[in-house]
Amino acid sequence: MSEPAGDAQTRADALLRAQTAGLAPEAASYELAVLVNRAANELHKLARQEASSRRGAPDWGTWAALQNAARTLVLQASTCRDQAARLSGRAR
Repeated sequence: MSEPAGDAQTRADALLRAQTAGLAPEAASYELAVLVNRAANELHKLARQEASSRRGAPDWGTWAALQNAARTLVLQASTCRDQAARLSGRAR
C-alpha cells in the first residue's frame, strides 16, 4: 500500500532537522551533503537493480529513466559533499 507523498516528506524533513540541530552552518552543510550523497547512491543502486530485472516489462523504461537521473544525482551529490567537506575543514 502506498503512503501519501506528504507523509514521506514530513518524516524526511523532521529527520533532516534533527540531524543538523545545533550544528554550525559548515557542519550542517557537511551532514546534509553526506546524507544526500548516500541517499543518491542508494537510489541509483535500487533503480539499477530494478531496471535490470524488469527489462522488457512495461515499467522498464521508467526504472531506466530513474537510474539515469539517479546517476546524475550521484555525481552532483559527490561534488556537494566534497565542497561541504572543504567548508567544514574535512579533507576529502
